[in-house]
Amino acid sequence: MVTPGSTRVARRLRRDATEAEKRLWRALRARQLDGLKFRRQYPIGPYVADFACLERMLVVEADGGQHTPEGDAARTAFIEGCGWLVLRFSNPDILSNLDGVLLAVRRAGGP
Repeated sequence: MVTPGSTRVARRLRRDATEAEKRLWRALRARQLDGLKFRRQYPIGPYVADFACLERMLVVEADGGQHTPEGDAARTAFIEGCGWLVLRFSNPDILSNLDGVLLAVRRAGGP
């Protein structure tokens, strides 16, 4: 289910990506991580997931300063209710420990 305007929002989010999102995308794009295909800023219901691997039903979220525990909990609950596994990483974790983040994504997206 894609809500009206979510595609427009996704385009804006792709254009205005944070440095952490840019670095993570460079590592996930073009099937570089174990051959998994990720999409960037993928609409799921009323939300837009930062990165989504459709074949593994895996969402990877880069959480910046605009995120709140309450908002993230509702968002995660909705997306997981649609059958997705959601992994959340803070922007500082992505920037300082990208290898560890990618290892966690590999483990979650494995066979």
